[in-house]
Amino acid sequence: MKEFIIGKNQAGQRFDKYLKKVLCSADSSFIYKMLRKKNILLNDKKAVGKEILRENDNVKLYFSRETFEKFSAPKGKTPGNGSLPEIDLKKLPFEILLETEDILVINKPSGMLSQKAKQEDISANEYILAYLLKTGALKQEELSTFHPSVCNRLDRNTSGILIAGKTLAGLQEMSKQLKSRSLEKYYYALAAGTILKSCRLEGFLRKDEKTNKVSVLQSPAAGEDKKIETEYIPLQTREDATLLKIRLITGRSHQIRAHLSSIGHPIIGDTKYGNARINEYYRRKYGIKTQMLHAKELVLSDGRKITAPFPKDFQKIFHMEELKEMEEGEI
Repeated sequence: MKEFIIGKNQAGQRFDKYLKKVLCSADSSFIYKMLRKKNILLNDKKAVGKEILRENDNVKLYFSRETFEKFSAPKGKTPGNGSLPEIDLKKLPFEILLETEDILVINKPSGMLSQKAKQEDISANEYILAYLLKTGALKQEELSTFHPSVCNRLDRNTSGILIAGKTLAGLQEMSKQLKSRSLEKYYYALAAGTILKSCRLEGFLRKDEKTNKVSVLQSPAAGEDKKIETEYIPLQTREDATLLKIRLITGRSHQIRAHLSSIGHPIIGDTKYGNARINEYYRRKYGIKTQMLHAKELVLSDGRKITAPFPKDFQKIFHMEELKEMEEGEI
């Protein structure tokens, strides 16, 4: 017999979903059969699987050791994540901007994936899991039933604010705020060309799955075309390029990059939607090898403001005094 006590990260979910995590190799029919035969009990009572778990609930599995081992994840594994990277708490691969009991907000560097694209990838998700395990905020055995995860996504070459839920409550709350747009997200981008006026752009986004590239349309031509809205304010202009502060109203894949490119002002350093000649100029003059797009500010629904310092590529183009003004919101 195996016995489990429901913790805060397991509470709030349906019993059958919890069981599918514990018995990750079992199909649904087996789990429901065990519930019907009372081989699985919730608080020493028969259950059907639809019950919502509460903290300190008692779960008992009347299985032989062999049966449990057959249907549960091997000890020490993290299903769906593979091996985690070694991490040095004194030399973290990201900067921590905010950490509470429920959430972790980091400044993701350019070049780091938010989530893995292939099984062998090491993304921000894996680094965050490794960090939480190293600090003791997460126990290895918890990974079989709960995985902390990033809540928003940034392109690999976009730097800046990435939100992760450390607990189920944190994941649910941040996902809720993102879905309802009750939090505000601001990006800074260096766009090609001179832009003198603020603007709110609207359009429809279509994604080509084969090329992983999107196009912006003025009106929807297919049912899967998604409406997008992007707002920007020009802050500074130099060398036929403009620093923009961008408010992301909708959050679609590649939205900012494709939207700016569609109006003739692609982001400098963007190899997918940008201008190769302009990118080469900035590579030669400033050593810029990545797209100049940074998720800089986040305002949570409770009014807390989180700011991610500018990366080094911005420092190569702007003087430290100018950057300091932008950091302090004086522009």
